[in-house]
Amino acid sequence: MYPSSALGEFLRSRRARLRPEDVGLSPGVRHRRVAGLRREELAPLAGVSVGYYTRLEQGQSPNVSDEVLDSLARVLRLDDDEKGHLHRLARVLRSRERVKPERLRPGIRMMVDSFTDVPAVAVGRRGDFLAWNRLAHALLAPHWDFDGDEKPNFVRIDFLETDFSRSLFVDWEQKARDDIAYLEGSLSRFPGDEGLTALIEELTTLSPEFRALWTEHPVSNCASISRDYRHPDVGVMTLTAELLRTPDDEGQGVTVFQAEPGTPSQERLRRLAELVAAAAP
Repeated sequence: MYPSSALGEFLRSRRARLRPEDVGLSPGVRHRRVAGLRREELAPLAGVSVGYYTRLEQGQSPNVSDEVLDSLARVLRLDDDEKGHLHRLARVLRSRERVKPERLRPGIRMMVDSFTDVPAVAVGRRGDFLAWNRLAHALLAPHWDFDGDEKPNFVRIDFLETDFSRSLFVDWEQKARDDIAYLEGSLSRFPGDEGLTALIEELTTLSPEFRALWTEHPVSNCASISRDYRHPDVGVMTLTAELLRTPDDEGQGVTVFQAEPGTPSQERLRRLAELVAAAAP
């Protein structure tokens, strides 16, 4: 699946979004065999030959220039996140290095433990919860053992434990798209992570919802997301998740969940913290 086909899959997904009239072309024939722009329609607009663009979609042009990528991004009307993703996918063609095993730095664990009033979790590049505080456990996966050796993976939970995830997230569909965007971003940065590609293959096999959404290749930096959570003990809360990364993160980050001050969500989050504190050993 990755890395050789990644660029082509992404380009085809973005071609499919556009109609000829969106880029100033005549619709042409009434019935088109494929959705969106044809290669022969896109290539001239981007200033490249049809043959070159075809090889690019086939992963056979590892030395594609930034200028060509910028031109394609313009024609395909990519936003900033998608444009950055396109450039990273092109770099994947030039590098097939394997990545080091993912290890949680002690400092990251200490950072997570320092948050006592809000949920906080250290997340790996595959979506694994590498460390979490008790509030994050109570919010995101209370059915898992907090002190267990095995920590959950939020993408697996959302797609394979759907009874739980659909009850937790008011807008499950958007959460699912954000999950896939997270994996897309990780793959473009760590194409040699065999565990990451294995996870995607597993979910593609086991989850029809994942399989359908993956073909759309949603892209987002996932840095700051506001979401509604339906917690069985305190009710619905609107929380903003801020993903904090460091320059040498190896794909890891710390996500902190906060509620807007003075809102019912803040009061419900405070109530959840009280319940967690009361139940702590």
